[in-house]
Amino acid sequence: MSTLSPRKQSSLLCSCFPAVILLTGVFFIGSAFLVADYKEVFKCKNTPCAFLQIAIDLEMPSSKSPKPESILNQCKPEGSEALPRGIVSRTTDLEMRPLLGPPKTKKSKSPMNLLAIAVGIKQKKNVNEIVKKFPLTEFAVMLFHYDGNVDGWRDLEWSNSVIHVSAINQTKWWFAKRFLHPDIIAQYAYIFLWDEDLGVENFHAGRYLSIIKEEGLQISQPAIDPSNSEVHYKLTERETSSKVHRRTINLNGPGRRCLENSMEPPCTGFVEMMAPVFSRASWRCSWYMIQNDLVHAWGLDFQLGYCSQGNRTTNIGMVDSEYIIHLGLPTLGGSSDDKVPSGVEQFDARDAVRKESYIELDKFKNRWRKAVKEDECWVDPFHQPLKQK
Repeated sequence: MSTLSPRKQSSLLCSCFPAVILLTGVFFIGSAFLVADYKEVFKCKNTPCAFLQIAIDLEMPSSKSPKPESILNQCKPEGSEALPRGIVSRTTDLEMRPLLGPPKTKKSKSPMNLLAIAVGIKQKKNVNEIVKKFPLTEFAVMLFHYDGNVDGWRDLEWSNSVIHVSAINQTKWWFAKRFLHPDIIAQYAYIFLWDEDLGVENFHAGRYLSIIKEEGLQISQPAIDPSNSEVHYKLTERETSSKVHRRTINLNGPGRRCLENSMEPPCTGFVEMMAPVFSRASWRCSWYMIQNDLVHAWGLDFQLGYCSQGNRTTNIGMVDSEYIIHLGLPTLGGSSDDKVPSGVEQFDARDAVRKESYIELDKFKNRWRKAVKEDECWVDPFHQPLKQK
């Protein structure tokens, strides 16, 4: 077995030394770029705790790395850092608890669902018909009383089993933003956020849930019977020959023209705001889009596709086999006793509400455009490049 002479060993070491220096330099330069790359990724993404640890390990020498608990504290809900992890309760629900013993009503073993309606006493009869369509063993029910009259509902058999929230002359979306935070209703698989002026004779909640689960609909609504309803968009009309439809063709109006290949709302990827149904994930996204001060939520319907958890043309749809009637009653607008504000002659509350809705629509559109312009990380998943002529 031959060995290298001391001179040859020295020569070999000298020839390898620059290569070692070069490789070391490449390693450190690459690490710097990698850390910078991670920073850019974390800047634009919601960083899971596991990746947060990786980023810190890459950026900080091991001797200075923080203890695992201090890293994990960054993933705890804000304000809970002083508590042991196992005692932190992130979510809640709307189930009422008895003072003694277990709940009397046996709930479904499958995930519960939620029905929330903005109501006034004048529509008591119709609301009663709606609520009776949603069995309390499978649904939590919350009534938003915009006229302040809660006692007038006490005679209904289900009244003591549902949640009543009262605030004078507030809209469904005002209530939803304040009382339906995603962490409060995280236990519910689907959220039905409905108006009070809906006819439900041809609607069955259980069959509806089965259909939207089978079809993978993240956001949906029952189709509207056009022969007995006030219809605003062609897409929401019931198609008698189908169980579910996701797009419409509207060549001659009224309303926006929709071609066979149209890819934007309200031709596809759209529901109207009187009877939307959200999955848990889509509601978490949609809640954040509801503006705290824009109580009519006009314009929100055209942007809900961004919360559909993927392709809005497939994940949003109308359920035709379980359909409703939209009565189009002018309910909200003015106080419960219909008093005319002092000093105002021939005051038309509904007209004033509609004008305010248009003002809010412009504000929402402007905020959306501003947000898109300022968010460097956001990429529009539905952006369609202009076709070359």
